[in-house]
Amino acid sequence: MAYWFNVGTGAVEDDANKSPVDRLMGPFDTYAAAEQALSHAKENTERWDAEDKAWDDKGQQD
Repeated sequence: MAYWFNVGTGAVEDDANKSPVDRLMGPFDTYAAAEQALSHAKENTERWDAEDKAWDDKGQQD
């Protein structure tokens, strides 16, 4: 069974009760992973922003 995080309600949903896909993040293998969807997305965004900045800074040194 897959789990989904509904960004509108903040609730975890499963395949049996999932909302339209434009409101969902996922699928996730576990309920716990779906609960952490926003936290993981934030961590990824911060990491990618830092990587982009490092890449830009390196380009300015050349």
